[in-house]
Amino acid sequence: MKKIILIIALLFISAASFAQAKPEMKLNKETNLIAATYYHANGEVSQKGTFNLEKQLHGEWASFNEKGETITVGSYENGTKTGKWLFWANDILKEVEYSNNAIAGVSETKNTEGIVSRN
Repeated sequence: MKKIILIIALLFISAASFAQAKPEMKLNKETNLIAATYYHANGEVSQKGTFNLEKQLHGEWASFNEKGETITVGSYENGTKTGKWLFWANDILKEVEYSNNAIAGVSETKNTEGIVSRN
C-alpha cells in the first residue's frame, strides 16, 4: 500500500515539476469555475482541470506525459479527492477509490491497450 501511495505522489510531483510557470486560466461564468491548463516545457499539456472561486481544486483533473498521453484522471470536490482515480504506468492501470480524501481501495490490472491518449 505504501508503494502505491509513493507512486501516486511521484506521478503528481513529476507532472507539476515539468509544468511551465504561467498556466492558462479562464473563468467560466456559467459554472463559476476557473479552468486551468498547465504545460510541459515542450508545449504539451501537463495538467488540466478546474478550481472553484475559493481557489480549491474542484471537478475533473487530468495529467498527461510529455507525449500528450493521459497518465492520471480523477475528481476533486472543494479541494478533496473523491471517487475513482485512474493511474496509467507502462502497461499497468491502477484504480484508486477515495473516500473523505483518503484511499478506500486500490485495484491493479494489466492495461493491454497501453497509455490512453487525450485526443
